[in-house]
Amino acid sequence: MTTAARLSELRSQLEQYNHSYHVLDAPQVSDAQYDLLFDELLEIEAAHPEWVTEDSPSQRVGAAPLDQFASVTHKRAMLSLGKCTQEQELLDWAQGLAKRLEVPEVALTCEPKIDGVAVALLYRDGVLVQAATRGDGSTGEDITANVKTIRSVPLRLQGSNIPSELEVRGEIYLPLADFRRFNQAAEAAGDKPMVNPRNGAAGSLRQLDSKLTATRPLTMFCYSLGWAQDWEPSSQAEVMEQFAAWGLRTNPALQRVTNAQACFAYIEQLQHQRADLGYEIDGVVIKVDSLEQQHTLGVRTRTPRWAIAFKYPAEEATTYIEAVEFQVGRTGAVTPVARLQPVFVGGVTVSNATLHNMDEVERLDVRKGDRVIVRRAGDVIPQVARVISDKRAPGTRKVKLPDGCPSCGSKIVRTEDEAVARCSAPAQACPAQRKEGLKHFASRLALDIEGLGDKLVEQLVEAELVADASDLFALTVEQLAGLERMGEKSATNLVAALEQSKNTTLARFIYALGVREVGEATAQNLASAFGSLAGLLAADLEALEAVPDVGPIVAAHVFAFIGEPKNQALLQRLVDAGLQWPDVPIVNAAEPEAAGPLAGQTWVLTGTLEVMARGDAKQALQALGAKVAGSVSKKTTYVVAGPGAGSKLAKAEALEVTVLDEATLLAVLDDPSKVLEL
Repeated sequence: MTTAARLSELRSQLEQYNHSYHVLDAPQVSDAQYDLLFDELLEIEAAHPEWVTEDSPSQRVGAAPLDQFASVTHKRAMLSLGKCTQEQELLDWAQGLAKRLEVPEVALTCEPKIDGVAVALLYRDGVLVQAATRGDGSTGEDITANVKTIRSVPLRLQGSNIPSELEVRGEIYLPLADFRRFNQAAEAAGDKPMVNPRNGAAGSLRQLDSKLTATRPLTMFCYSLGWAQDWEPSSQAEVMEQFAAWGLRTNPALQRVTNAQACFAYIEQLQHQRADLGYEIDGVVIKVDSLEQQHTLGVRTRTPRWAIAFKYPAEEATTYIEAVEFQVGRTGAVTPVARLQPVFVGGVTVSNATLHNMDEVERLDVRKGDRVIVRRAGDVIPQVARVISDKRAPGTRKVKLPDGCPSCGSKIVRTEDEAVARCSAPAQACPAQRKEGLKHFASRLALDIEGLGDKLVEQLVEAELVADASDLFALTVEQLAGLERMGEKSATNLVAALEQSKNTTLARFIYALGVREVGEATAQNLASAFGSLAGLLAADLEALEAVPDVGPIVAAHVFAFIGEPKNQALLQRLVDAGLQWPDVPIVNAAEPEAAGPLAGQTWVLTGTLEVMARGDAKQALQALGAKVAGSVSKKTTYVVAGPGAGSKLAKAEALEVTVLDEATLLAVLDDPSKVLEL
């Protein structure tokens, strides 16, 4: 056998064994046998690099690190799903479909709603050539190198009648058992564990070095056809059957049902099986089975009419409060936190739960030793849902706000118009504020400094190596290598990451500063309005208030920050350290005319949303034409308030602005005409 023939044979064998192990869950050879064949493949390809192809199993080990992800424009938008939480809502939805289609009832497919990351895979002549994230639905990020490392994703489709071009959509996730094993290994090595499986999957896919992604136990279920050349299946069930024949991993729990009543029976059955699935779900995805009927039904602005997500209630568990402590954030906010007897809920073991603010503590009447119900939904921080007061031990005392900051001892103050209490000390005088500010500065949406985790930030502050963000860029390998759980290699990598982070954007830099009430969207608006740091520093209150999404409160916070001499000195030190960014073309502050059923309305989101992430809610409202502001004013149309809502809720009530709960928000997003009933 020639070397080239042996190479072809090895590739075929390895892909067959890989498919059997990772897709069919039926291993054909031992790990040792697989490794021997894989090493032989690598040896041949090293000797003949010209023979390496995109679909070779060797491409799963990771490629050279990227500087950044390229953008991918989706040929067909990756839409969001409307949601329902009650049986009657589901029945009404299905009845509405049947009425539109003028048929007695509609056949549906049901499958678990995986709590992972939506992606689109593009196959050309059966070979994987591109993988992209959903992004905003229209544009995502090119994560091809990372997805190629996932062994359940075929690099080349198998079988016959494969379209010349085929886009497959699905969900990448971390199985719970693998998630726990990874975290145990990370903690044993002194590394930062993943927060939860969904965040772990998202973070793994956003690694610029795909060799790191290759170490993460990711897998994928394919769930829909994006588009195809020369293939016109008739139903969703046919699509899934063909996907499986081509070697794509599909969920065995998918089921076709004849009507909505059978669909709800599936939903109830799956809820009973939820704990045994081995992966996190937050509901069931229901689709019209007929692709012709899907086409007839069409789509709304961002959601298809032919599909809906039935969301399960937030998972709850019972435990005990061992203590109530107070944490200090980067803006000085003092937040009560319940230390819990550890309990498994929502896919993770929970030992802490936020109590939001003292208003929430008083509303719940939480006390040390109380038996409580803890709730966790998706990525939402665990929270105490209610106290089981009839089980309360006698003699318990109410929780009181401490007089002094638990970090620096400075007086804690709380204004009448704000639910949040704050440390009165400036950030540089309070170690907790400094630590949280540095963590924010290094976070993904800010400077995105790889390797600068929370524990390392705490060490740097406690060792007095870093007083503010500018000190980060003076750190040496020798200083870092001397810290606990830091070797020379890790120290060298961090210094390199710090150097790389100096090249950023003005919007990221503004966001990284941690100015109160300035999120990433507001930072982008400030960058677009003033074009440069000098332009921002020269802005007065009137100019700041003219920026979209910057009301009087946010403008006052920005103006106070840029007018503080200590902050001006910090900004100069950061520039002197080498931080740089291109100037931004100044955009006219006048906001473009919005189109959509909510055009002309201004919405504000505050508190914790339990079903829908705040970012998703904001995008959905904007897609319907609404403006989503960061502060409440007389111009505000609606405020959506969840648990922990503070000053924005208080101001809305003072201004007599209509306040809605999350259920009403979801109803409006599903059917914007319902806004007329508010």
